[in-house]
Amino acid sequence: MRIPPFHRFERLVQSAGIFTLGVLVGAILYNSIAQARFEALINMHSELETKLAQYEQEIQSLNQFKRQHTVIKSVEPRIEEEAGLKEVRPKLDKLTEAELKKRMIDDLSVFIGRSIYDIDTDAKLARKLLEKRIYYGVMGKDYTVEAKTMLVSDNKLLVWVIVRLYEKPPA
Repeated sequence: MRIPPFHRFERLVQSAGIFTLGVLVGAILYNSIAQARFEALINMHSELETKLAQYEQEIQSLNQFKRQHTVIKSVEPRIEEEAGLKEVRPKLDKLTEAELKKRMIDDLSVFIGRSIYDIDTDAKLARKLLEKRIYYGVMGKDYTVEAKTMLVSDNKLLVWVIVRLYEKPPA
């Protein structure tokens, strides 16, 4: 039995190879687009969960303190960005930022219900709570948080913080 001459099928094999390569490239492109959209969906979901938890807490505190007009009703931490600073800070993704804010709100929730006129007596407490505070295991990394500015506005305690990666001291 003879082997048929291969030159008769060259065009067919080339066409099949190009078609297979096109299918492979198309699948890769489709997968990368789907992955990007899924990641955007997860980021939006975490942001919405954070907002929902914050709104539920605000509703609960507003119902609790609706007759009192001079108390702190909610806490809102804000993470400062790297605008013109010399030191290197980590670029936080939305999930890490949301988790850090959630933990800071838990720590600072002791101020909810306190009088805004007595905040100066509690400022030392807040500084101690967030002065080089270490949060372990936030999305697989450890972070230090340091409070820079605190402000009470519209019955809301605003706290600006600086976040750095935690470097373990040498043993």
